[in-house]
Amino acid sequence: MSNPYQDAGVDIESGYKISKFVKQNTNNNGNIGNFGGIYEIPAGYKRPVLVSGNDGVGTKLLLTNQAKKWDTIGIDCVAMCVNDILAQGAIPQYFLDYISTGKVDIKVEEILKGVIEGCNQANANLVGGETAEMPGVYGPDDYDIAGFSVGICEKDALLQKENVKTGDVLIGLTSTGIHSNGYSLVRKIFFEENNFTTDTVLPEVPEKTLGELLLTPTKIYVQDVMPLLEERLVHGIAHITGGGFYENIPRMMNDDLAAKINVDIWPTLPVFELLQKYGQLQLNDMYHIFNMGLGMVIAVDPTKEIEVLELLNESETVAYTIGEVVTKDTDDLILKGEKL
Repeated sequence: MSNPYQDAGVDIESGYKISKFVKQNTNNNGNIGNFGGIYEIPAGYKRPVLVSGNDGVGTKLLLTNQAKKWDTIGIDCVAMCVNDILAQGAIPQYFLDYISTGKVDIKVEEILKGVIEGCNQANANLVGGETAEMPGVYGPDDYDIAGFSVGICEKDALLQKENVKTGDVLIGLTSTGIHSNGYSLVRKIFFEENNFTTDTVLPEVPEKTLGELLLTPTKIYVQDVMPLLEERLVHGIAHITGGGFYENIPRMMNDDLAAKINVDIWPTLPVFELLQKYGQLQLNDMYHIFNMGLGMVIAVDPTKEIEVLELLNESETVAYTIGEVVTKDTDDLILKGEKL
């Protein structure tokens, strides 16, 4: 007997299989399959505030189809949401995903493996999601992914612009690579202008294919930053995403302040050297676009600098003092260093 919905290109059985897959691979599976995700606010808060965020992964997802590797892009999606929540001073609590595609197949399970791993890294519960098969909107191999997350903190612990003061020390937390921004330019440089493929191995980075290098997932900063928030050691946080240093760092402070940063302090990641070389980009322009090796910048009281660095670098060096907050003269951001 024919199934008219399946004849139209939608396999509803695939959705049931996806729900079953998520239930089997998460601890918090009581919500999966319900009409809405349920989450109980933890006890102990006096004036709890919920902080929410949603995001996607941009055109980075196109590389997953090129490389036939879909198991990390879900980490990126979780990271983009929970890192934004951290920047407000909140601890992520739960996450939901939305995946739309022309055909639900093995790639969706692989994507969800990344979502589940990202939630584990963020200590966030996966309380639900949606997988939509949409032939006609997407080709069989096409897809998109978006996420939504909610965090919590005390109202008086919210990180607000007025918390950041002149003289505050700026500490940068290292990134794992490009993260999930700027990939339209990345793809243009490597695949259009230089005709590389995801299988290309460049002599500057012989240990990885270009696909492996570019699909390195976005770092999730929950484990690094949560202890600092719990001890109230942070005045402000900038999540370095689209717009790079110039757009994101000034967002955590008032208009009369500026950030003064020495770009020679932290190590340069090979992927940014490749972008500059093969894209013939001006270094200063790259700070307008990419995270340049720092995925987060936090502002702390100078008397707490050593304590914060020791907490962040307890097991490995992931954080560097990169500058300070100053009274603004003309520019929101002042970069200096021999690299420039």
